[in-house]
Formats: sequence, structure tokens, C-alpha cells
Amino acid sequence: MDFEQADALNGAIRTITIRHRARAAVKLAELGLHPGHEAVLLLLDANGPQTQKQLSTGAGCEPPSITLMVRKLEAAGLVGRRPSEQDARAVVVTLTDAGREVIAPLKKLWCELADETVAHLTATPVDRLLAALTDLAGSLRAATGEDRTT
Repeated sequence: MDFEQADALNGAIRTITIRHRARAAVKLAELGLHPGHEAVLLLLDANGPQTQKQLSTGAGCEPPSITLMVRKLEAAGLVGRRPSEQDARAVVVTLTDAGREVIAPLKKLWCELADETVAHLTATPVDRLLAALTDLAGSLRAATGEDRTT
């Protein structure tokens, strides 16, 4: 790939990332959430109680970031923490009733954000775009030595 093409690709990815995160922040604020909180809540909804280490892996965040997010979500009454029965060093995070109540509006908001993101897409069908973005994510995981598939 030549520099002009590389610059265009990297610039487009940077712009998408910055604008998507900013739009997500605005929408998440409607629910009293911050970027990253949705990942924790959706992981707990999909998989049930998890350790902070599992949440860190699932959300693709460093453990200190997950610890901070979980503390904020706990202070908001959306999650609870308890010691693991299997590992005294681990903390298990669960959704509270209030956390479960925010899941439906969060999923609706997440769908709205996706719809806004592709609203002016004309050249590529969404399924092809999703396949290409999944491939790009795979390339970046391989380049960083990650072995996760999501």
C-alpha cells in the first residue's frame, strides 16, 4: 500500500473512531452512562455474573479500567460485587435489578447509534461493511498477538 492510500485509510478509521465515540458518549449520557460502561453491562447481560478479569478480557480493557468502571456502575446501583467462591482474590460482578432495567434502553440506544452510523452508507451494504470491519479487527488482533475472536 502506498502512503496516500495508507493515509486515507488510517485517517478514515481515526475519524470514524473519534466521531463514533463522541456520538456514543452523548447517547450514553442519556442513560447516565459513560463510554465503556455499555460494554460491561452488555457482557453481564449476555453472560451472567463474571469476574472483573473476565470483564476486562471481554471488553478489551485493562484491568484498572474495568475496576474503575465497575466502581462507578456500582455507585450508580447498576452492578453489585462480591468475592468469588472459587478464588478469594477474585471479585464477581453481577447486574442489579436497576442494571437489568437499563439493558433494554441501552440495547435500543446501541441500535440507534448503529443506524445513525450507517445512515448515509451508499456504496456498501451493511453486511459487507460489517464483514470488512470484522476482518480489520482480526488483522489488528493478529498484529498485537491477541488470540481472542471477538
